[in-house]
This record gives sequence, structure tokens and C-alpha cells, in this order.
Amino acid sequence: MQKKTVKYAVVGMGQIAQQSFIPGLSRADNSELVAFVSSGGEKSDALEKQYNVPSYRYEDLDRLIASQDVDAFYLATPNERHIEHAVPILEGGKHLLIEKPMATSVEECEAILAAQKKGGGKLMVAYRLHFEPGTVDLVERVKKGQIGDPVSFNSTFSQDVNLNNHRAKGGFWGGPVPDMGAYPINAMCNLFASEPVEVSAVGLKTDPEHFEFDDRVSVTLRFSDNRLAHFFVSYSSAGHDSFTLLGTQGSAHVSPCYQFGASTRIKTILQTNQAREVFEFEPVEQFGGEISYFSQCILHNREPSPDGWEGLLDVRILTAIEQSLSFGRPVSLNVAERGRKGLKKDQVFTLPPAQVPDDEQLIGVQPLAK
Repeated sequence: MQKKTVKYAVVGMGQIAQQSFIPGLSRADNSELVAFVSSGGEKSDALEKQYNVPSYRYEDLDRLIASQDVDAFYLATPNERHIEHAVPILEGGKHLLIEKPMATSVEECEAILAAQKKGGGKLMVAYRLHFEPGTVDLVERVKKGQIGDPVSFNSTFSQDVNLNNHRAKGGFWGGPVPDMGAYPINAMCNLFASEPVEVSAVGLKTDPEHFEFDDRVSVTLRFSDNRLAHFFVSYSSAGHDSFTLLGTQGSAHVSPCYQFGASTRIKTILQTNQAREVFEFEPVEQFGGEISYFSQCILHNREPSPDGWEGLLDVRILTAIEQSLSFGRPVSLNVAERGRKGLKKDQVFTLPPAQVPDDEQLIGVQPLAK
């Protein structure tokens, strides 16, 4: 008997779709690419030839939603366009894997959740690290109390962005806080198993001619249970990613912690009064893992995690950071209605990394990094 697969259409054929999602899809034996949506013209013609699947223009999205040939969509358009595509996809009863951040306001997230409820499809936010062995391993160790009660989280995530890439434009929601800050925000909330009650942010716009946002931002977050967190993100610094989680009986330092690829080995140094242990994890296909998991949820009718509510919680924090930068003062957050589902061991996938195209092989894309 032929194995059933989930048939995906990709909306937005930028760098992450061409260089990460579609190669990852090739590792997921329960998933296949059947169509894509792009801006048309020469780029779409070249992509059709590359992937041997039909292309659709954005104005034809409704026709693709109605097609019986597509089960699920992967949405990788710029953040501010998520709402216009996510709502019709979900209202049409299709399943949706949406890139983070889910939207650019809490109200947009609520509209997306309402569309999901109306259409009945599955919705998952593309936090690929929820399926990565090293990330889940640390969450499990913290749950078991191996560093005591976690009290502080500090992270740096930076890169030097190509000024011709679309992410160098577009105001706050095109900048480093939504793009990169989503990683430390999601990590701290899952490691603390808690939500912040106040955020305070300071930013610098080092190149106003090219950046339409603060390209270096420092954020401090206060949690109700006597915990503090801080992260720094930048579009104009050397590449770096790490975080340190401090507990009452030890600490965990992770670097790299947010990256992916064939050479990325997530590494945790766990320090307690009793011992210093190093855990280094083999590279895995992170995109393929999240795709495989989401397809399993679709095929077996399970509710996925991270779900749309977790996406809303993160956008809620990002919006407060935006307000703090604008107002020049701390911004309070109401107590969240409910928490997150959390990361679980049975979500881990260890697929081998896929072969990915070089930047020069991408079609119609200005690469992100210089």
C-alpha cells in the first residue's frame, strides 16, 4: 500500500522557502511539494522548471485553496502580509504551517485563530527548534530541576544583514526584534514555563539611510515569579547566537542555540555544584523535522504544538517591545489567559540534514547575510 502523504503548497518563494523549507521537505517521507505561490514572471517560470510543480500568482490563491490537490500550506511571506494569506487559507479548511512571528499584532493573531476555528484546519507556528534534540533535552533537564529553579535568562543573537535584502526595510516588523527576537522570547518562556509581565527596550538606529528600524536592540523582561530575562539582537553585528540560563543550583550555557544547517551542533554546558557536563548534539534537518511532525498531526488528527495560541503569546510580547521602543519606557503586560503546551520528547526528529542550494543558486532572491 502506498504511504499517504500531506501535499504542501508554499506561499512566498524567498530565501527561507528555497534554501530551507523545500530541502527539508525532501527529508519528510510523509510530505510532498505540489505547488507554490509567487509573484509571477520570470522568477515563477524559473522556479517551475526547478521544482517541476505548478506556480500560482498571489491573486490566484483562492483557486489553489479550493483545489483538492493541496492539503496544507506553508506561509513564508513578509510578516506584514501573513494576515492577508493566513485567513483565507484557514477559512478554506486547509492546514497551515506559518512562519514566525505569526502576525504583526495581537488582533491579527486573533483573526487568524478565528479563521482556524471557522475552517477546522490545523495551525502550527514554525518554531523548528521545538523538534531539535538539544533544545528539547535542555527543557527536560530544567523540568527535572537539574539547575534548581531558573531565575535568569540572557541571550545574544546577531548577524550582519545584506542591505539589499527585504528585511532591511519595513519598519519595526521588518527588523531584528520580530525576526530574531522571536527565538530568545520563545526559549525563555518555555524554559521558565511562564510569561513576562513587563518589558523594557532600548534601540539604536546605526544606519538610518538603509535601516527603517532600530538595528541594535536590548530588551529586558520581568516575570511575575521573581525571574528576569534579557536579550540583545542586531542586524549590524558579527554573527553570534548563545544564551545562558541561570538557576538556583546551577547554569546552562548553550551556543550555538538558534542556528540550523549541516554543520550546526547545538551544544549545552551544564554547570552545577557537583559537576560540569557538556552535551553536544549531532546536526539534524530542523525544517524536515517540523514538517514531519506537522504532517503526522494532520494524518493522525492530532493537535500540533506550537499552536496558534503560542504564536499569539509571542506576538503579544513583540508588540509590547515595539511600544517600549516608541514610548521610551517600560510596558506592562496583562496576565496571560493560559500558558503554552511546552516542548516534549516525543516531538524530537533526527533526520539527516538535507542538501541545500548556495546563495548564488537562489532564484530571484537577495540573500539575507552579507
